[in-house]
Amino acid sequence: MTRAMDLAKAIADAVLYEGYLLYPYRASAQKNRLRWQWGVLMPPSFTLGGEHPDSRAELLLVPSPGAVLHLRLRFLQLQERVAEVADGGGFRAVPSVTVSGREHTSWDEAVEREVDVVLAVGELLGAGAEMPFSVDGGEDVEMVGAGARLVRRRCALSGSVTLRTSFVPPGLMRLTVQVRNTSGWEQPHAERNAALRCALLSAHTLLSVTGGEFLSLVDPPDWAAAATAGCRNERTWPVLVGAPGRADTVLCAPIILYDHPEVAAQSHGDLFDGTEIDELLTLRTMTLTEEEKRQVRATDAKAADLLDRVEGLPPESLEALHGTMRTAVGKGARVRLRPSRNADAQDMFLHDRIAVVRDVLSDVDGKTHLAVTLEDDAAADLLAECGLYRYFTPDEVELL
Repeated sequence: MTRAMDLAKAIADAVLYEGYLLYPYRASAQKNRLRWQWGVLMPPSFTLGGEHPDSRAELLLVPSPGAVLHLRLRFLQLQERVAEVADGGGFRAVPSVTVSGREHTSWDEAVEREVDVVLAVGELLGAGAEMPFSVDGGEDVEMVGAGARLVRRRCALSGSVTLRTSFVPPGLMRLTVQVRNTSGWEQPHAERNAALRCALLSAHTLLSVTGGEFLSLVDPPDWAAAATAGCRNERTWPVLVGAPGRADTVLCAPIILYDHPEVAAQSHGDLFDGTEIDELLTLRTMTLTEEEKRQVRATDAKAADLLDRVEGLPPESLEALHGTMRTAVGKGARVRLRPSRNADAQDMFLHDRIAVVRDVLSDVDGKTHLAVTLEDDAAADLLAECGLYRYFTPDEVELL
């Protein structure tokens, strides 16, 4: 069962970090000030905004005698990271602190949590079984320089997983999985961002059965259509995972997926937004300025890793994201000019010259144009200040 879980981990990780941090991947971006869009189970006493403390999944199981069920609940625990500087005899919080040229930003990180339950399917008939769990809170202090530190704080969490089964015709077993956040929260009228510190974030479950198989809710066999229609799922959606044809493992995700989802072979890693296109996000990330990249690295270690992956991609990996995509070119890039036969005579004289991309522009027809100045032109900066550029399309340059 553990191997089945491990094989599904790549998909589950994509779900776990869906919406964790959105392009342009820095804390100052407006879209990153309201976070955790999927699979948020709030503490029960928080009643603002219509969010819920629990989720419910129902799916159909064909068990064999002695079947054993392995459930793994996965979620993120919010961890508040506060930058502080020495102030008199103590410390005070600041938005960010820079030490030895490295910036450290106040930000809400996340810590991965897992809860494993293994039970015989036969034990779940009738009243079923309820398994409580807890996660300790705490505070850690990291000194990042003389008179500067990062303080990380976590609230204690508690919850429960309830499993039960019942027989439904024709000879099937309905498995019900309920996950509930039971964490205490004494500020019911506080803002959502504060309540998130006691929430289960991106909560989802992996289920694997030894001695049995699950039925697809997406494409059930005709003889099980009525039983499938009777399954009730709230804030989670079960799909089969693993190789096509395999039916022993299910992912109950807070987003709707098809059976047997896969991470594309061309994907070079998580971009935290599965609703976007890898190519588009990769190209956007490559156009970030050096200042923007500095802010990304100061925001979150996972964002810094993402940026390192994108910057280290070889041309063949970029081309694999799109069969006809040219090597991505962003603002500030050095390029070798390769004017096409449609270029005017003056541009043709610039063949093989080195230029610097000053801007990336789009016209009314949606075509992309690169505004460049020649690297060896002594007046390049003056021309840029005046907005006097030479223009080429992305397929007329070679990225250096």
